[in-house]
Amino acid sequence: MMNGHEKSDSGLVATKPTNKAGQPVAELAEPRPGTKGNAEQQRMHRTQSRDRMSQSLNRVRKAARQRKKDRFTALFHHINVDTLRTAFYALKRKAAPGVDGMTWQDYDADIEFRLGDPHNRVQRGAYRPQPSRRTYIPKADGKQRPLAIAALTDKIVQGATVLVLQAIYEGDFCGFSYGFRPGRGPHDGLDALCTAIDKRKVNWIVDADIQNFFGRSARNGWCAFWNIGLATIASPA
Repeated sequence: MMNGHEKSDSGLVATKPTNKAGQPVAELAEPRPGTKGNAEQQRMHRTQSRDRMSQSLNRVRKAARQRKKDRFTALFHHINVDTLRTAFYALKRKAAPGVDGMTWQDYDADIEFRLGDPHNRVQRGAYRPQPSRRTYIPKADGKQRPLAIAALTDKIVQGATVLVLQAIYEGDFCGFSYGFRPGRGPHDGLDALCTAIDKRKVNWIVDADIQNFFGRSARNGWCAFWNIGLATIASPA
């Protein structure tokens, strides 16, 4: 969504294997969006950081796949500098800033110093997100859709939290689930729907529209997800 320079960040895409192994493949593995570096040393550092994070979360993913009934109670250490850095480089470079006024380029210029602050606050349990900046996107019917733009640091911490939670839950989704998943979107769902209608016998098609869903429900839903997500990761053993 965009209005001039206003843009929201896309869903963070993590490197992961296809789910539902051994059955018809539900989705293809998606690489993390590429990053542009100015120096070979910086690119190498980012690659090593991403590899360390992937190896760590792959162990979590494997345990989640093998032990479906287990509870994960020691995940907080995965919100580390490597995970935060990976989340940062998955963000859009030209996304509009939040209330902090911080741009991606400003943060990148001193990233190693800046990442230490949210990492320390998260690990101390002292991290608190800033208010989102409210803007409005015009809709085709003449109305406006409210858009909340988070501060850059909050986007990074949220993205890192998503990476950890995805390692546990992403493999449990069915192949026909397309909403808010890495590497998937509305057009993928429409393609699958068109194929199903064309190739299979269909008796019913239901089109439901919940009035002002995002304006009324999304804020509360996201706050609930955010609190549950951090509580799940920080849950004591």
